[in-house]
Amino acid sequence: MPVKNRFAELQDEITAWRRDIHENPEILFETHRTSALVEEKLKEFGCDEVVSGIGRTGVVGVIKGKSDSKGKVIGLRADMDALPIHEATGVEYASKTPGAMHACGHDGHTAMLLGAAKYLAETRNFDGTVVVIFQPAEEGGGGGREMCEDGMMDRWNIQEVYGMHNWPGKPVGSFSIRPGAFFAATDQFDITFEGRGGHAAKPHETVDTTIIAAKAVLALQTIASRNADPIDQVVVSVTSFETSSKAFNVIPQKVQIKGTVRTMSKDMRDLAEQRINEICNGIAATFGGTADVTYIRGYPVMVNSEDQTDFAADVARSVAGECEEAPLVMGGEDFAFMLEERPGAYILVGNGDTAMVHHPEYNFNDEAIPAGCSWWAEIVEQRMPAA
Repeated sequence: MPVKNRFAELQDEITAWRRDIHENPEILFETHRTSALVEEKLKEFGCDEVVSGIGRTGVVGVIKGKSDSKGKVIGLRADMDALPIHEATGVEYASKTPGAMHACGHDGHTAMLLGAAKYLAETRNFDGTVVVIFQPAEEGGGGGREMCEDGMMDRWNIQEVYGMHNWPGKPVGSFSIRPGAFFAATDQFDITFEGRGGHAAKPHETVDTTIIAAKAVLALQTIASRNADPIDQVVVSVTSFETSSKAFNVIPQKVQIKGTVRTMSKDMRDLAEQRINEICNGIAATFGGTADVTYIRGYPVMVNSEDQTDFAADVARSVAGECEEAPLVMGGEDFAFMLEERPGAYILVGNGDTAMVHHPEYNFNDEAIPAGCSWWAEIVEQRMPAA
């Protein structure tokens, strides 16, 4: 079954929703306008229940099928938030909010799920219930975790949950997916080294924190090269190095480094945290200083359930003709929290030859809308066929 004709008919309308959301980006949990728009549309479509304020600014819509002989409930999730990036696309519907833009395509995800919700509410050609989930704060805020902690899964008895993300570099409307670990756990570290500052002409009278921190930056790379099994995935990146002095002739009292750790398993995550503490404290002690290490665990590994992944891939093939195996992604995705609570799957849909996500020239490709909407609708109709 190819792309549904109804979504070709609705494409201009869905595109208009997408571009309106794109023009008015909102960051983290501040998705007040977007959430209100989603709530208004779901009510307009005739959803059986529409609830806002789940996970602060999340919105949930419930659509019941023509029958409900087995009590099956499926959740479909889209993210709504933008990024703190200044847009450089030059499109006529570019962000009107300085310093904020939809640089990851969440505007497209939201619009596509709205399109699928409109179709499902019109047709109701399924046996069971679908819960459409519109989530804030995917970009670092943990909105998925907050919606789960608000009891969303139990409140609506969601039994399976499915998500989607656009993917630049893949042909428009094509799909790819993989079972098991898919997106990485995303942790942060913040380390302050303290020594004894002094005059740069008298280094022997100091405990030089720049030496300590520089040694630590290099040594942290041995976690991947010498502590991790070569077949395991781990990335340790120092992304900030700041001294307590900006002078040319001062050895600083303190140096602060920050960075991120990406892993694909709990054991590797534990090992990375342990070794960061050991390496930094050990190097600091060697040179007579101290290290204050803060390690913050962020999103967990996003793990696709095997059965639901096989099903999602079959649905993708029915829409697009094929579905490739996706590579491991060392980026994070807080859909992981929903997959920790319920079995489900997360799929990638091609965005074409565009700038990569999180780039100021990125833009969601509206030509992907029919395929994305069709996949979501077919997930429901094939998993819960009408009685």
